[in-house]
Amino acid sequence: MKLKNIMLGAMSAIITLAAASCSNIDEDERLIYVKPADVGRAVLIEDFTGQKCVNCPTGTEAINAMVETYGEENVIAVGIHSGPLGYKGTKKKVGLMTDTGNEYYNNWDSEKKIGQPWALFNRSAAPNANINTWITYVKDLISKKAKLSIGVTNAYDEASRTLTTDIEARGTDGTTVGKLQVWLIEDGIVALQMMPDGSSNDDYVHNHVFRAAVNGTWGEDVTVKEGEATNKQYTYTLPENWNAENVSVVAFVYSDNGVEQTVKKAIVAKQE
Repeated sequence: MKLKNIMLGAMSAIITLAAASCSNIDEDERLIYVKPADVGRAVLIEDFTGQKCVNCPTGTEAINAMVETYGEENVIAVGIHSGPLGYKGTKKKVGLMTDTGNEYYNNWDSEKKIGQPWALFNRSAAPNANINTWITYVKDLISKKAKLSIGVTNAYDEASRTLTTDIEARGTDGTTVGKLQVWLIEDGIVALQMMPDGSSNDDYVHNHVFRAAVNGTWGEDVTVKEGEATNKQYTYTLPENWNAENVSVVAFVYSDNGVEQTVKKAIVAKQE
């Protein structure tokens, strides 16, 4: 009994000491904030192209070389068929130009009048219009750090052709106030393309073709805070003439400073 009382007294003293120690620590010092790890900044290339543009295949080749050099997770290309050299198609031939793509083209080209092909890199134009200099400009952009990361989770129902995509933007450096944009692109579309030698190629394979803006032409307002996640969910029904196995979601957050971060994710998981 005496031993039990001694033990109880010792435990009481320890608890009292611990409580006294905690009370002497300022509230702000009790939790140590750990800043999120830095993340690399991917580059979104908006390639304003057209099926009637004889120089556009050359631009596509340059972009493909960048993707191969730096990786498709670092360089995300979107071919926006638009402008005076875009093609709407006929009953017999596929056209890839869209009204939304034309709205983008008219917005960015309203004053520049550069012609086609031309491109935006994270919503900025390369300082030199020469296609051969694009890869150097992209290399510089990739070296920068992003203020946020973006995750995409896709669920596709084949029977209804309905896509459900969940987007998570997580802040890594400060607060980003801008817009979240979600696009759908498609690879492997065989359609007409005018070639550099002036010939017409009906069997040209078009990749990363802009198909639709899921959440409106200019996206929606979003605020992404450091250490916190902002989540959005969208649904979209794919038209019958799209090949779901070749369709990907491209999600990006942009602000007045350009594209802050971008990511690409296929809607159907590839078989290994």
